[in-house]
Amino acid sequence: MENILFDLDGTLTDSQDGIIKSLQYALQYYGIEEKAENLGGFLGPPAHIAFQEYYGFSEQKALEATKKFRERYADKGIFENRLYDGIDELLRKLHDEGKRLCVATSKPIVHTEKILEYFDIRKYFDIVVGSDLEGKFCNKSDIISEVIKKCDNDRENSIMVGDRKYDVLGAKENGIKSVAVLYGYGNMEEFVLAGADFIAESVEKISDFVL
Repeated sequence: MENILFDLDGTLTDSQDGIIKSLQYALQYYGIEEKAENLGGFLGPPAHIAFQEYYGFSEQKALEATKKFRERYADKGIFENRLYDGIDELLRKLHDEGKRLCVATSKPIVHTEKILEYFDIRKYFDIVVGSDLEGKFCNKSDIISEVIKKCDNDRENSIMVGDRKYDVLGAKENGIKSVAVLYGYGNMEEFVLAGADFIAESVEKISDFVL
């Protein structure tokens, strides 16, 4: 494969701590006290969609809650984060072999760029596409489509690496292969139901499928 697309949260970085604490901060604004273990469903989809799905918020209330979430996340949560072991080595290897590396994430692009620079891995990526802050461009399929356009619409030589069903389904909708990773926030049942082409148990296994 020549074009390798990576999700960010749960694939390149373990961002759970910062996301969960920022979600709790937002929910507390509405008088909702929630345990961290009950917020796993927020790891993957855009926050404003998850607020509607899991708490029954209206679209307007969900957008307001997302702004509260970002109050804390942009200042503190973004750095309550770590690079998964082996990711830097994997990206360096793929970059040195001449692969076109891309980020396709539902996270806002302003936060995405800051995180990539913080972990000193922005240098490996040719293309970075994220969502906007208004929630108008956040569907994973649309984001993957935008990356593919920037890759000269070369679907045959493109593959998506991600940790949730949204990555797998988005890849399918765009006619490209997918690698689902088990070390992130998804699980085997989710990936099988979504129809992942390959499943990697570890960071090291990713290169077996993308090279």
